[in-house]
Amino acid sequence: MTDTLEKRTDPPSGSSHPGRDLLALARNTWRGLTSMRTALILLFLLALAALPGAFLPQRTPSPQAVQNFFTEHSTLAPLLDRIGMFDIFGTPWFSAIYLLLFISLVGCLVPRTWEQIRGLRARTVAVPRNLSRLPHHAAGDDDRTPDEVVAAARTRLRGWKVDVRSEPDGVRTVSAEKGALREVGNVVFHMSLLALLLGIAVGKLFGYEGNVIVMADGSEFCNSGILAYDTFRPGLRVDGTNLSPFCLDVDRFTAQYRPDGAADSFAADVRYSDADALADGSPPVPTTIAVNDPLRFDGERVYLLGHGYAPQFTVTFPGGAQRTLATQWEPVDQRTFLSQGATKFDRPGVTDEAERRRTQVAITGLFAPTSSGGSVVTSTFPALTAPEVAADVYEGDLGLDSGRGQSIFAIDQSMVDQGRLTRVARENLVPGQTIALPDGTQVRLDGVKEWVNLQVSHDPAQDAVLVAAIALLVGITLSLTIKRRRFWVRVTPAAPSTTDRRSLVQVGGLARTDQAGYGEEFERLRDDLLRPRHGGS
Repeated sequence: MTDTLEKRTDPPSGSSHPGRDLLALARNTWRGLTSMRTALILLFLLALAALPGAFLPQRTPSPQAVQNFFTEHSTLAPLLDRIGMFDIFGTPWFSAIYLLLFISLVGCLVPRTWEQIRGLRARTVAVPRNLSRLPHHAAGDDDRTPDEVVAAARTRLRGWKVDVRSEPDGVRTVSAEKGALREVGNVVFHMSLLALLLGIAVGKLFGYEGNVIVMADGSEFCNSGILAYDTFRPGLRVDGTNLSPFCLDVDRFTAQYRPDGAADSFAADVRYSDADALADGSPPVPTTIAVNDPLRFDGERVYLLGHGYAPQFTVTFPGGAQRTLATQWEPVDQRTFLSQGATKFDRPGVTDEAERRRTQVAITGLFAPTSSGGSVVTSTFPALTAPEVAADVYEGDLGLDSGRGQSIFAIDQSMVDQGRLTRVARENLVPGQTIALPDGTQVRLDGVKEWVNLQVSHDPAQDAVLVAAIALLVGITLSLTIKRRRFWVRVTPAAPSTTDRRSLVQVGGLARTDQAGYGEEFERLRDDLLRPRHGGS
């Protein structure tokens, strides 16, 4: 008996099917991933994942702000950087959510769109057997024949999708439906969302952004390669060797300020030549770039992000050799445009490398576009009305040949600490004034130029993103404003054995969405069709 029971409880040979189990697991996983609930959860997670990008500076648009955050939060910043909080949209986990959402939307929308197309081609739903069970219904006798009632119903329901059917015993029915565009709008909304995500992905792959500082004195910038930019952020499939060629000349920058120093408007007068103009030698096209009003052409967008000042110095070395240079200085106070920087000179005509490094000159300090005057220079207004530089002049080895990168806004402090770079003068200068150094070198402040910070953005999918965004708004508007309605009519003729011409007319209505407002519409239809007298609902 025991042996018999053991034999019966043993699983039959070959009952395990790993392939079938894996197929079932893959099918169930796909069904779960492509459900609308999963798509909504992933969309919520994507919005939640993008939220830190609104509160924390990101390396892509503002690397300097990220550096400032590291300086101010030296303990917290490395921890946040370890999980990608300063490059949210480039982290693997954000990309994974983005990709899963894309797959979920594709798997969810393709069959739904196909079903919607079939639904638009299908006939309306037949008249229910018992109309009195509907939320809206009415019945009454009518002196017209069934054909006359049906003709009147078709005329009254013009604009609806109408089907007329015949039932046994001469019964005629009318099925009408409107508001199918609601579902169309719903599908359009989701398909546009999918197209929007796809367009953004294409832009991230094949687009690029770059920032460049250009002097507003007729200086030219050409989009010839990544070396033309101060910072360059390429897409994943961009190597910087095939950029769209164009050239831009910045002729003048103008700014308007309020009495309290707040900026009222910024604008840069420029001339640009696109690829076609460069090819055929056409003259540049003049235009103006303002804040929130970029220059757009051939898929390129050129934004005016900011501006600043560049003091121009002329250094006359012993022996009469001169060098003139204007280098941008960095604003440290955006309200008054008090700026700091460093303008660095090599002594011309020196062939000995050791001597050349020993005789380099750097002018650092603070620049005030509207100086407060006095021994301590500060700025009281951002406009260039009373410029003054609090200058520190250094001589020696600037460390430009050390192989280490250094900021254009500062000198290498390590060279000062080693004694290889020495401060030889400190004075306040207004345009036209000169500092005489102990070795006979003369440093003169000639004047002040303005510079602009331009951002060049290239997005090959920007037109597609715009179309998708417009279609998304149209789709959601249709989905929210159009209401689906169904209306049915059944006309039963009088018995053939009687001479009574009257017909029994039954009507019913159903709101496919909310019922708000359909009661009044149903009553109007009922009153128009149940003549001369009608029953109550």
